Parts: sequence; structure tokens; C-alpha cells
Amino acid sequence: MGDSSDTVEERTISLSASAAKRIAWLLEQEAQPGLMLRVSVSGGGCSGFQYGFSLDDMVNPDDRTFERDGVTAVIDEVSLDLLAGSEIDYVEELVGASFQVKNPNAASSCGCGASFSI
Repeated sequence: MGDSSDTVEERTISLSASAAKRIAWLLEQEAQPGLMLRVSVSGGGCSGFQYGFSLDDMVNPDDRTFERDGVTAVIDEVSLDLLAGSEIDYVEELVGASFQVKNPNAASSCGCGASFSI
């Protein structure tokens, strides 16, 4: 069909199975219905932009939501511009466990994986 059915330009993020499982566990600990993982990008960090993760029960007018396995991630439009096409993952390593962003838009990222530049 025509271009109207193509979603190539669609700005999305995805959650890995590991991230969805960890979000579900966190929400279970909080025991507060309606909580979601908020993903954000702010200026700062050692590479220019830094990722932020928090639990939130609000969806603002400029937010988009993404679901996997019954959990929801919420991200504002400005952050989504910088994270379009990214996957949110939860990684457990010997030095600790954390949410990480696999961001195809990042020209470089810092060693700790908490910030990036474009």
C-alpha cells in the first residue's frame, strides 16, 4: 500500500523481557496501583545527556506510553526524540544491576552507560 501504512518514522522505544520483569518486581514492592517506569533524558552526565529512571503514576499531555508483559514505560516527547529506536534493558553484572539504554542515536556513551552524546 502507500506510505500511510508504513511506520518506519514511528518514534518508539521498547522494553526487553528482563526490563519488563524488573519493572514488574519493583511495582510489586511498591504495592501502589498505576505506577509506571518513567524514562527521561536530561542535560548533564559525563557525555552531555544522562538517562533518568523513576516510578511515576502520572501521564502528562506530552508523554507517550509503551507496554510489554503487563508493565508500562512512559517517556516525554523531548526525551523520545533522543531515544527513538532505543531498547530499555535491565542488566545484572558482578558490579551491580541497573537499567541500561541501547540507544542507536548515541554517537558515544560513557563507560558507566548512564550518559551519552549525539
